[in-house]
Amino acid sequence: MAEVSVKSFIPESFPGSTSDIAGTIGLLWELIKAPLVVPLLRISVYICLAMSIMVFIERLYMGVVIILVKLFMKKPEKRYKWEPMREDVELGNAAFPLVLVQIPMFNEKEVYKISIGAASNLSWPADRLIIQVLDDSTDLVIKDMIEKECIRWANKGINIRYQIRETRGGYKAGALKEGLKRDYVKDCEYVVIFDADFRPEPDFLHRAIPFLVHNPNIALVQSRWRFVNSNECLLTRMQEMSLDYHFTVEQEVGSSTHAFFGFNGTGGIWRIAAINEAGGWKDRTTVEDMDLAVRAGLKGWKFLYLGDLQVKSELPSTFKAFRFQQHRWSCGPANLFRKMVMEIAKNKKVSLWKKFYVIYSFFFVRKIIAHMFTFFFYCVVLPLTILVPEVDVPKWGAIYIPCIITALNSVGTPRSFHLLFYWVLFENVMSFHRTKATIIGLLEAKRVNEWVVTEKLGDALKNKSNAKSAPKKFKFNFGDRILIHELGFAVFLFICGCYDFLYGKNCYFIYLFLQVITFTIAGFGYVGTIVSIRRRTNHLSSIDKGFLENLLQNALENSRKSNCLGAILEDNGGDDNDDELISGLELSEEESSDDSMQGTQNELEVLDNETVVAEKVSSRQMDTSALACSILGAPASSLDKFFG
Repeated sequence: MAEVSVKSFIPESFPGSTSDIAGTIGLLWELIKAPLVVPLLRISVYICLAMSIMVFIERLYMGVVIILVKLFMKKPEKRYKWEPMREDVELGNAAFPLVLVQIPMFNEKEVYKISIGAASNLSWPADRLIIQVLDDSTDLVIKDMIEKECIRWANKGINIRYQIRETRGGYKAGALKEGLKRDYVKDCEYVVIFDADFRPEPDFLHRAIPFLVHNPNIALVQSRWRFVNSNECLLTRMQEMSLDYHFTVEQEVGSSTHAFFGFNGTGGIWRIAAINEAGGWKDRTTVEDMDLAVRAGLKGWKFLYLGDLQVKSELPSTFKAFRFQQHRWSCGPANLFRKMVMEIAKNKKVSLWKKFYVIYSFFFVRKIIAHMFTFFFYCVVLPLTILVPEVDVPKWGAIYIPCIITALNSVGTPRSFHLLFYWVLFENVMSFHRTKATIIGLLEAKRVNEWVVTEKLGDALKNKSNAKSAPKKFKFNFGDRILIHELGFAVFLFICGCYDFLYGKNCYFIYLFLQVITFTIAGFGYVGTIVSIRRRTNHLSSIDKGFLENLLQNALENSRKSNCLGAILEDNGGDDNDDELISGLELSEEESSDDSMQGTQNELEVLDNETVVAEKVSSRQMDTSALACSILGAPASSLDKFFG
């Protein structure tokens, strides 16, 4: 028989008609499908099924353990020694340990008062409590606001310290590490960490500290997060479902079975001696909290999770902030696993069972496999099997196991059970970002140490209706709103869904079309709270007169030091006129309304630039009223009368 070569299937030239081109493409597809595509896709199906079984067993194991914990295990107060802290007749307040509260911040304009106020209201002897505000803000205006808030509480008798650094080296880990080096901290036994949006109850320390005082082998007491804005939008409801499962099941199981879990970075109390023994804070990954927890766990320290000790916090309500947060939370653990897997395996201070739990369950399944399985199986492999009917996915792997996993994930938030199906669709969308971040962490790619602070809106949106606003202008930020990858997957799944509708037999098109809708919504940015670009300027228009006076006063003082503004002020009468300038400053509500915002929006943006003062006064010919307007964001006409 004549030998058949590959060239015999490929014509020497492609005819110009559409039908001929389509036929040629179809011929090429049939040529490579059987020997290449089908085997690769079948192997991918087997790998995904194996990953699904791993995730299923992990979820089932934790489900069984949490049921046993709830039914038979004693409360933490019974398992560990716990006695309430009381003032000693002879020692007085000295019977209470000296506690440090650290509040790391970075440009937290909307929420800085929340955590500072909550920490200052903690019920603990004033002379046995030190509050340390670690401000890494780059916005000079916000730094001034935070410092003044610290001074306000200090004047009330609170032992609060405002600390800044020259650089943001190490980000949050660097700030926490630097804070522990202060001389006034050396006598502190415990350190509490609260992010800027956290608001603990006054009895927080009284409920948690006794576990550390009476159990010297415990290094960490972790509280549960509660969310003040969980009902703000559908995005926050989805996050609540995921995080409630994390705390209700994962943290509880780890605490009850191995006395080990990942520190959540905030809302917890550490024994400072344990931090020092573990090597202190390290900034080698974006999950410095988990890094410290793993190293402390390998030293033999125990952790305790208190589910009934709850701290209110805020969820990111914008899709952009949520994506950056999930990148950090997914990339960091994968990168930490790469760095520590051999160290964990070689450790001799913990049992073999605990090492297996940390490597396999804590890291491999939850932090790596869970993300990759969700994305590759539901968004890539399963749709491709529709286009390649020679590859079959068993019903137990495509339907039954995923349904059981989903049901087990719903136990943390029963009130949102009716949102479970949409939660699955949304988690599939987010699995793309998490998988990408996980791969970046494993390979230590260029974004491995990317740290973007999660934006908090605080009460800004609630107060928005109280401020006067100009007629809205449509402003479309293409980079923030249009997500090409999500829209690309929407097109791919739509094609697969149409093919299944026309030729398929498994009715997967129902799921695919719903997933297309979810990807499309996310691709156009209609997820979460849509924050207007004008929100910041509207917020600034409502700043009171006293703040404006302080802002201008600080700008004058800082500029005098650089010998820039001083020369201008001398031309207008010297320093003696400064006080008159400040005392005479009056900005009416009408003058700071929408008309002024429209004319000075570009000037208002300079408030976010810490070098603006030096840049604006570098030329002595600059008019002083324009200088004041650039600092305050007010129209020049409102300030001209105060200058000669």
